[in-house]
Amino acid sequence: MPNLVHIEHAPPSYVSGIGLYLHVPFCQTKCPYCDFNTYSGIEDQITGYVRSVQNELKGWGILLSHPPVRTIFLGGGTPSYLPTNDLENIHKTIQSSFKVVESAEITMECNPGDVTSDKAASWLASGVNRISMGVQSFDDGLLSLLGRRHTALEAKQAFRTLRAAGFLNQSIDLIYGLPYQSAEQWSDTLDGAIELKPDHISLYSLQIEKGTPLAVDVAVGKYPVPDDDLAADMYEEAQSRLAENGFQQYEISNWAKPGMESQHNLIYWLNEPYLGVGPGAHSWLSGQRFANLKSPRRYVTVVGNDYKIAGLDPVAAMQTPAGPVEQIDITTPAIDIAETMMMGMRLNKGVSYERFEQRFGVGLDIVFPKEVERLLRLGLVEITDNALMLSERGRLLGNEVFAEFIGDEDDS
Repeated sequence: MPNLVHIEHAPPSYVSGIGLYLHVPFCQTKCPYCDFNTYSGIEDQITGYVRSVQNELKGWGILLSHPPVRTIFLGGGTPSYLPTNDLENIHKTIQSSFKVVESAEITMECNPGDVTSDKAASWLASGVNRISMGVQSFDDGLLSLLGRRHTALEAKQAFRTLRAAGFLNQSIDLIYGLPYQSAEQWSDTLDGAIELKPDHISLYSLQIEKGTPLAVDVAVGKYPVPDDDLAADMYEEAQSRLAENGFQQYEISNWAKPGMESQHNLIYWLNEPYLGVGPGAHSWLSGQRFANLKSPRRYVTVVGNDYKIAGLDPVAAMQTPAGPVEQIDITTPAIDIAETMMMGMRLNKGVSYERFEQRFGVGLDIVFPKEVERLLRLGLVEITDNALMLSERGRLLGNEVFAEFIGDEDDS
């Protein structure tokens, strides 16, 4: 049970800069394992969506007094599925509504099947300077099982097309622990990734999410339940192989060449302010976590036309029916500390004692003395002069570590 007696709760201000996330809910096809807020077959809503996103961006720009934006991330869904002129117009609205810093990292998620030389040139010209490509596997059979609309060869060709167009910061996503996936297939996929020489690699263990088509297939026996022990072996092989090839692991699921860490995701892991725009997007500003309407159609109905911006509290001013914000949660000291620990411990550098004390006015060792002692005894964490971090074993059992830092609401 954390000791919260001496906490001085001061959530970081958005005035000094934020990360901006823009959610694109459209996919040409939806993968059977995906439980994100994405849809296929609703292309008729794209025009209204783009207009609405621009309206929301303008609204937030006014309400927040045009704060600096340190990173931009277009995710989804499949941002690369949007027409290039729509992406260009969205970027122009971002630039006019916020103070985008000159060095801002601007990432766009991309499906390999959408990449052409012309599109790559357009994305680069619009301001995108980092691509995150959903490859998932370099095995065609496993790509078919995952419902992906590209082959291994097409993924490699897409990566090289983007590099030739001038993208100097490229990340690829891979999934391990798949039904029927052998250790040899995973080794081959790692070979394929290393061969491309990306700047960043994200590796995710397959999660069978309730309500997805894949969950149904596993439940009825069409596919076997993933083997957790084999998945752990795959993870450890990736750690070794990627280190041998110049990648540095900086977070549980992420590796980068030196200096190429995802600056946008670091904002999440350091529990710093970010704004989410678009249907279902989540935000963390001014001590409040809030989320937009999930339905693209409802989102367009609410935000599709010009609307009046009023109110002293920016988040309240954007709450439905006046704006797209559907849910608001006030972050208590107990919640803020738990989230700071849970996300920060994912980083290889761990949670900095100095940053923790600056944020909460008290030392980490004062708040969590028993928890840290217990985790040390179990070999799940390590301590240095500067930080508390996961051990190698702790990275495999992260959820057990994170649970130690969750207090009761009564603690707040």
